[in-house]
Amino acid sequence: MNIRKALITAANPRQRTLPLQTLVDRDGEPKAALQIVLAEAAEAGIEEFGVIVCPGDEETYAAACGPFRSKVRFILQNEARGYGHAILLGKEFCGNEPFLHLVGDHLHVSQSSVGCAKQLLEVAAAENAPVSAVQPTHESLLTSYGTVGGKLVGGDRPLYQVEAVLEKPTPTLAEQQLIVPGLRAGYYLCFFGLHVFDAEIFALLESQRAANPGQNLGLSPALHTMAARRRYLALSIAGRRYDIGSRYGLLFAQLALSLAGRDRDPVLLQLVEMLTHSTHRQS
Repeated sequence: MNIRKALITAANPRQRTLPLQTLVDRDGEPKAALQIVLAEAAEAGIEEFGVIVCPGDEETYAAACGPFRSKVRFILQNEARGYGHAILLGKEFCGNEPFLHLVGDHLHVSQSSVGCAKQLLEVAAAENAPVSAVQPTHESLLTSYGTVGGKLVGGDRPLYQVEAVLEKPTPTLAEQQLIVPGLRAGYYLCFFGLHVFDAEIFALLESQRAANPGQNLGLSPALHTMAARRRYLALSIAGRRYDIGSRYGLLFAQLALSLAGRDRDPVLLQLVEMLTHSTHRQS
């Protein structure tokens, strides 16, 4: 797979301002979350970006792109009709090319020298198949994420053949349908906010829309169908995802970026001092 394009969803009415939040990146510079997302994709080799936004948000999002503005095309989602609908709006932009998909309200911090997006693109190219990034996640958080079930492919990478996909399952349902051999008890493989798809995803979403006219269009049902039809993989990324829309999510994302960046030592020192003072006050 030669992947040149990325599709970023950022039009959820409840989350539309999250990609505009400012954080201090690993280089010590303040940047919008959107710019950090774009930078990760660009470092992985992405050349063009399609960003799904609400009408009227183009100007503020353009300012948040930073130096990537000339490479970004904004795609309007006029109605909030679901995650899958937002992806489907990128069909014209992506054409028949495979593409990287990212969500605008997640930041990723790699635990290796290779960025999270690049890890995924390398596997997609090697396997010539659609691949979703996943992270082992405790069952208490399942209702926030799409979750996959499958089996370990083998080899030296934590790569799985996806057999089932459910959107925000209950722990009981996950235990019945999404067990992955080898994971510790109470943990499941949840989406990381990074995917590599090809044009088949658009056909699956269009079929789903035709079968359920007037209903919001989800992504997970289309992925579940794809897993039944072809080889679809999940890679457990060497890194951590940070949902900046969750409680304290922006704080945790900022801490992770700081501790992975050039100012790690002074930030760590400040944290130790804060914890020390907090402990003294409580005692």
